[in-house]
Amino acid sequence: MKRFHVHIAVTDLTRSIDFYSKLFGESPVKVQPDYAKWMLDDPRVNFAISARGHAAGVNHFGMQADTAAELAELQGFADAASSNTALQQGETTCCYARSEKHWVLDPQGLAWEHFLTLSDTPTFGSDSANADGSCCSTLIDPSCAAVPSACCVPLSSANTAQTCCQQE
Repeated sequence: MKRFHVHIAVTDLTRSIDFYSKLFGESPVKVQPDYAKWMLDDPRVNFAISARGHAAGVNHFGMQADTAAELAELQGFADAASSNTALQQGETTCCYARSEKHWVLDPQGLAWEHFLTLSDTPTFGSDSANADGSCCSTLIDPSCAAVPSACCVPLSSANTAQTCCQQE
C-alpha cells in the first residue's frame, strides 16, 4: 500500500518537532540535526521536515511505494501526467535514506517524487548541486532549465543559464 509523502522546510527544527509531535500525537521515527520524519498510519503519511537553508514552506510532495511493482505503477502515472517527461533519478541517497525514485512537476511547478526506500543512511544525501548540500529542491520557475544534474526535479527542454533549484 502506498503512503502519501509531504516534505516541509522549517526555520526552527526543535520548535517544529515539538509542534508536529503534539499535532500528530506521536514522536518522529527519525531525528537528525537538520531533519525529522513521522511515519503516520492513520492516515498513511510520510511527513518530513528539514532545516537546510530552504525558504520555509512546502518543499515537495510525493508517494512512497512499498514494492518495486508499486513504484513501476507510479512511474506509469507520472509518465502519463507529464507527457513522458518525468526525471528518472534512479537510486540515490536523500533525506537519510537510500531510495529508487523519479520526479515530476505539476502545472504550477510543484515537485512530486515517487520513491521506494531501500535502506536508511547516516547522511542526508548529495543529489543536488546546491552548495549547501541540500537535496529534494523544488523549482523557483518551472519554465527554466539547467543541466539535469543540477536539480532533482524535471526541467523544461529549453536551455538557459538560469538556475532552477531553490537556493534560499
